[in-house]
Amino acid sequence: MKIILIKDLQKEYKELGGQEVSVAGWAKSVRANGSIGFIDLNDGTAFKGLQVVFDANLSNYVEVEKLNTGSSLVCTGKLVLTPENKQPYEMHATNVKIVSSTDAEYPLQKKRHSIEFLRDIAYLRPRTNTFQAVFRIRSVAAMAIHTYFQENGYLYVHTPLITCTDCEGSDQMFKVTTLNFNDLPKDEKGRVDFSKDLFGKQAFITGSGQLHGEAFAMAFNKIYTFGPTFRTENSNTKIHANEFWMIEPEMAFCDLNGLMDVEEDMLKFVVKYVMEKCPDELEFCDKFISNGLLNKLTNLVNSEFKRISHHDCIDILKSSGKTWEFEPDYEGDIAKEHEKYLTEHFGGPVFITDWPKDIKAYYMKVNPDNKTVAAVDLIVPEAGELMGGSQREENFEVLKQRMQELNIDESKLDWYMNLRRFGGCVHAGFGMGFERLIIYLTGMENIRDVIPFPRTPKNCMY
Repeated sequence: MKIILIKDLQKEYKELGGQEVSVAGWAKSVRANGSIGFIDLNDGTAFKGLQVVFDANLSNYVEVEKLNTGSSLVCTGKLVLTPENKQPYEMHATNVKIVSSTDAEYPLQKKRHSIEFLRDIAYLRPRTNTFQAVFRIRSVAAMAIHTYFQENGYLYVHTPLITCTDCEGSDQMFKVTTLNFNDLPKDEKGRVDFSKDLFGKQAFITGSGQLHGEAFAMAFNKIYTFGPTFRTENSNTKIHANEFWMIEPEMAFCDLNGLMDVEEDMLKFVVKYVMEKCPDELEFCDKFISNGLLNKLTNLVNSEFKRISHHDCIDILKSSGKTWEFEPDYEGDIAKEHEKYLTEHFGGPVFITDWPKDIKAYYMKVNPDNKTVAAVDLIVPEAGELMGGSQREENFEVLKQRMQELNIDESKLDWYMNLRRFGGCVHAGFGMGFERLIIYLTGMENIRDVIPFPRTPKNCMY
């Protein structure tokens, strides 16, 4: 008999009522009292599983009632409609084939396990309800991002993972080499001779696809990248990892205001998409991970994002009457405590624009005051910064001067600078860490719990 997926059962159970069906999956739990038993079976295709009822007429009843959580089974039986019960249907099994049973050392038991415990068995945690919800939401959110950009005329670009130039700076990038560390070639000054390396120069694993994305935006008007990025930052916070995914759109003929329009429109689209496609998963997250999650997401979709300059934000913070751990500074960054206050003050997401030039990157558009740049951070309630972007400096001479001020090696970025000489235009783009979005969508607190196999300092398991 053909095996049917549980996700298809959920759609077709009324038509299949009374018929014999087969379902393959894993036992989330098995309970029996000697004459009747119940299996909570899940095949991974839907968040909610199938209740399989079996009784003493089953030829292998004794073996089945002793099964541990996690055993893989193929269950065959009549699909019985139960509209009066919590679940609208169940299977009355006539055959339960044990494909593989788990032994007594199987670490997932019929109880709630701590997130920290599950983090240590990352290869098994996808089988739990929490991570079934998180990673299904991650998958749907990725599809939502592609859907938004594809439906709005953006080209999807695969920018290189191996690069010799990067906007983040080589001190934050992993090095790529084929040289023998035990016998490194040296030049006349005693330095490593990278001309002997595979690419003939020093190479890195990318920390951003932005620069290459800008090149394609100058040809295709609107592009986006969506892929893995890597940073060597030795940080053990809840929101940093050494390998993570980024979404980076770049738009030609777009200024800072147009950029913020895209950011707001995209985020609302993605949140609505996930709410429509993952109601069961979000309901679980709201109940067991972060109470109030659904209200938070609904409020974001229905809110109007506030736009305010960095200078005016500092004014608000300084006049708040609060005592800050980090004193607000007109020339400095904005701390987490400041982000929290501002989102509460405005009752929703906030775009903070026009940041001090000296704390931002060389490629950002210098404003007429020559003190600030046309940069923007989007901060959202309960999560803080979610996106960061800017209008890019399109003036060749200004860009050259900024690079010289910050000691950026122009020789490695001549091609990037030439984009300003060869038909350049006003353009803008932003970056959003995908995992930070998933943290926001699920209510999870740690980036390690929204990545299948996290890579963080001193941790590269599996």
